[in-house]
Amino acid sequence: MNVILTYRKRVITQDDISFIGKVIEELWSEGRTTISRRLCEVWDWRQTNGYLKDGVCRGLLLRLEQDQHITLPPRLSTNNNSGIRKNSQAIFDFSPAPITGALRSLAPISLRQVRRTPEEKLFNTLIRQYHYLGYTQPVGEHLKYLIYAGDRLLACFTFSSAPYAIDCRDTFLGWSPEARERNRHLLAYNSRFLILPWVTVPHLASHLLGRIAKSISEDWQRLYHHPILWLETFVDTERFAGTCYRAANWTFLGLTSGRGKYNKTKKQLTSIKAMYGYPLSRDYNQRLCHG
Repeated sequence: MNVILTYRKRVITQDDISFIGKVIEELWSEGRTTISRRLCEVWDWRQTNGYLKDGVCRGLLLRLEQDQHITLPPRLSTNNNSGIRKNSQAIFDFSPAPITGALRSLAPISLRQVRRTPEEKLFNTLIRQYHYLGYTQPVGEHLKYLIYAGDRLLACFTFSSAPYAIDCRDTFLGWSPEARERNRHLLAYNSRFLILPWVTVPHLASHLLGRIAKSISEDWQRLYHHPILWLETFVDTERFAGTCYRAANWTFLGLTSGRGKYNKTKKQLTSIKAMYGYPLSRDYNQRLCHG
């Protein structure tokens, strides 16, 4: 078997490349999403809730194209990723009034889950324009939140499927590879957290982390039909101190090596990240390791 690569635990062989090429040729005019969904259906590549892993499959297709194994058709619509619009003019161009003062003066604060709602485009635009990492489509299951004080925007959150294998997290949880395989969908990764630049309110970030911890499992259950037991995130140590996570009682788990996701050397290529975790139930460890 001539293995080309392994992507998200799926082994891709030369025979798979040939099959993917035939599907691309057949569905060329119907676009990349249709191609990825067809491949997921044939491979029965699904999430734990039964939904197709078409987002993950599109990531695989992009990787194969990058490695010059396939050629994908042109996108049918403008890509939301930050790299595509890096130099384009921002869409979100109003000038909101500064929001300052004490946290209690903002009440009531509301958290709106906007995944699969008309407000999702607003969320994407805010992250693309104001977050230092820009916008990329979250991997797998994910939720997006807009935070309001009345009708005034304060912040944005994204939580998505957790990374597969992280040494410091896996050591802290103490779960086996089998338990990780079975229960990783019960973890959510805070991939973006943005306090909008016109908002300067002490303790707001840690307050919102506490609020999100109380509602995210129910929101996840509503959309994906299973709860969340554990939250985690990475903090770039060259930019941030992780103060709001510590203030919200998240646990420091350890530091990354800085080698990056696909680096096969022992050299540091990216900034060191601090990893933090937060359990959402008292019996989280029992349920993740043995449930």
